[in-house]
Amino acid sequence: MYNQLRKPIIEIFTLFVFVTLYSPTIFSQGESAVPFLLISPNARASGMGESGGGLSDDVSAIYWNPAGLAFQDGEEISITHSNWLPQFGFSDLFYEYANYKAYVEDWGGTIASSITYLNLGEFIRTGSGGPDELGRWKAYEGAFTVGGGWKVLDELGVGVNLRYIRSALSPFGTEEEQGTGVANTVSFDIGTFYKPQDALMTFDDVRIKFSGGINLSNLGPKVTYIDEDQSDPLPTNVRLAFAFHIIPDEFNSLTYNVDFSRVLVRRNFFDADGDGKYTPDSDDRVLPTDGLPKSLITAWSDGNALQKVTTGMGLEYWYGSPRLIALRFGWFYEDPSYGNRNFLTFGAGLRYDMYGFDFSYISVVKGEFSPLAETLRFTLLMKWGGLEAINASTEQEPELQN
Repeated sequence: MYNQLRKPIIEIFTLFVFVTLYSPTIFSQGESAVPFLLISPNARASGMGESGGGLSDDVSAIYWNPAGLAFQDGEEISITHSNWLPQFGFSDLFYEYANYKAYVEDWGGTIASSITYLNLGEFIRTGSGGPDELGRWKAYEGAFTVGGGWKVLDELGVGVNLRYIRSALSPFGTEEEQGTGVANTVSFDIGTFYKPQDALMTFDDVRIKFSGGINLSNLGPKVTYIDEDQSDPLPTNVRLAFAFHIIPDEFNSLTYNVDFSRVLVRRNFFDADGDGKYTPDSDDRVLPTDGLPKSLITAWSDGNALQKVTTGMGLEYWYGSPRLIALRFGWFYEDPSYGNRNFLTFGAGLRYDMYGFDFSYISVVKGEFSPLAETLRFTLLMKWGGLEAINASTEQEPELQN
């Protein structure tokens, strides 16, 4: 069998950590293929506990909820960069994300596209008979998404995405396998977003507004590298999200976001010891996962439905008229039995004319371990045209043409 070694060997452990630990667990989200699709793509939302579904008010809505695009106009482009797993010190692990949106009056909505790229670094191929180097390759995963959002009512929008996915982990298999570590597939998303025009509540001069929605993402066929018997499902994910916008005056605003998210993957197993749980060191055997649409139902029937829900929440404060400076704080929580990701996030943002800059930082909760600790994300963005400006006043609530 071919040995697929990274330089140096200790980095194999890092790749293992990436594949298993940045998603909740091997036997929940980690049991799906291409988990990179679940990475929070923009620094703004990442600074708020990786919560963005209730906002969905900029170009990143194509990830958080494409239905949020229905309430946007103008054109916007953003680029995000992040060194991945920085605490392990490997400079060739990095994440890139770029997206673009444009309001198309003839279509009555806003269309968008995005490119996601995760570089996994360089690997060395050696033969089974010795350590001689036979070649090298670079592993990566990526996706290209197109989508859009349209209003069906003045306060209700719908959105859809279509995505092409490529996972190139290895250009060959082992000596006994006929396939390779390369897979291609497609998926789609569907979402709905509710954004009332009137304030939810008013106290003196303070207005509280609401927005929120639900997004079902990564719907598609299983990913096959070697053969169909070894295929794995996509990380189909449902996200229910809300945002409450507190606007006391022209110069200040505060937003509270909360996202509830769950990966809808059901891994079946043969319970040899009858304890109702999969135990790796027992005679329990993993069976093929349920496919779509069955998994949308069976994923909730394993007795741990709510425990597998992750929660991300955060605050965003803006000062300025037009918007100038933002400060962000958040918390991400996952049940200890299903991944135990538990970390705090911090972030800030600047807006000037049509330009913007955001960054975020992940800090683990005291006593907890997270492979994402010390992760920094940087996002550059530019917006032009339309009724909204990138530095629009917190008081402006532009209406799009229907």
